[in-house]
Amino acid sequence: MSRTLAEWLAYQERINPRSIELGLERVRTVWQRMGAPAPARRVITVGGTNGKGSTVALLEAMLRAADLRVGAFTSPHLLAYNERVRIDGADADDAALVGAFERIEAARGDTPLTYFEFGALAALDLFARAPLDVALLEVGLGGRLDAVNIIDADVAVITTVDLDHMEWLGPDRDSIGREKAGIARAGRPVIVGELDSPAGLLDALAAHAARVERIGIDFSAERHATGWHWHHRDGSAMALPDPALAAPVQFANAAAAVAALHALFAGDRSLAPRDRFAAIVAGLRAVRAPARLQSLGGDPPLIVDVGHNPQAARALAEWLQAQPPSRVHAVYGALADKDVAGVIAALGARIQHWHLAGLQHATPRGLSAAALGTILQQTLPQAAFDRHADVADALAAARAATAPGDCILAFGSFFVAAAVIAERLP
Repeated sequence: MSRTLAEWLAYQERINPRSIELGLERVRTVWQRMGAPAPARRVITVGGTNGKGSTVALLEAMLRAADLRVGAFTSPHLLAYNERVRIDGADADDAALVGAFERIEAARGDTPLTYFEFGALAALDLFARAPLDVALLEVGLGGRLDAVNIIDADVAVITTVDLDHMEWLGPDRDSIGREKAGIARAGRPVIVGELDSPAGLLDALAAHAARVERIGIDFSAERHATGWHWHHRDGSAMALPDPALAAPVQFANAAAAVAALHALFAGDRSLAPRDRFAAIVAGLRAVRAPARLQSLGGDPPLIVDVGHNPQAARALAEWLQAQPPSRVHAVYGALADKDVAGVIAALGARIQHWHLAGLQHATPRGLSAAALGTILQQTLPQAAFDRHADVADALAAARAATAPGDCILAFGSFFVAAAVIAERLP
């Protein structure tokens, strides 16, 4: 009897005791047994510490506005596993995912795969059957040894490099940058979307003999009162509307996405729409990325974001600084392997009260509210805070404590964002 999707996911978590096991040999072996078909005519792989999901969303919106058939593989999901695999704008249904998992299981034999590797292979399998003009692959962790790197990207994008997953990727930005550079291919374009790129990243990209295009050097995004200008060193230029994603950092993500499309269309003119400008403008206006400074409305206003490391927290602080003055109540939960002190320090001056949410019941990696409180007191001794068993209790307390003109910012983990969004669903 065929397993349901929920049963397949439980099985994948059970058969491999390691939730993360970097390396390409196992997943490549299984993919080759499945015939290793091309997932699409062209592939864009997106890596980086922060900004990957937003950049994939921007690329997907622009490519679909160009009337191209697009697949997107992202992780993790918020409310349903199906969100990880999208084809032509629609999440994969249960039957499609189950069929892919059955084919993977038949091919893998005694080769062990992780939960993420099952998902990556399922996406590639479904993309190859679609068929697609462009596949967008988001790196799960690092780059060089991430499962999606079994596919040679026609264009690679590296959004940012910062300190996260250090136990896997190395102790500093140089080490992490070298790992992220692994998605680049010799002679093919790689878009670097961060001005202050570590030397380790740039040295590794040079060693890969990739065609590097850096923001601020090869292309740029210049903001003005009514939008922004995108410029390329080849003389290409466009006056564009603001992306429909909040936060100043989205301009860098949008600039990198436009640069990736510029490189893609230069390499395959058969994909280029007649009016590239119109497609880019339409994509910028239509793009949606759940839980990236997503406004859920209400009174007080409720904003949800998946930011979970110091770089993301600095971006949140910059966005809060640009908003009208208000008291900010934070609903914050975190995982044990994150730099909680760094996140708190980055946002401390912008948060008037912290409602700490325990995540230990949501995931084995989750921190309790007591543990969060200890770190908060050590980092910001004067901070006002309370502790709660879970996100629902923390959100209720935040609502009860707000006054007119206040707002609530729920952030710190996909688990926080998912719980808040689910609470607002009918």
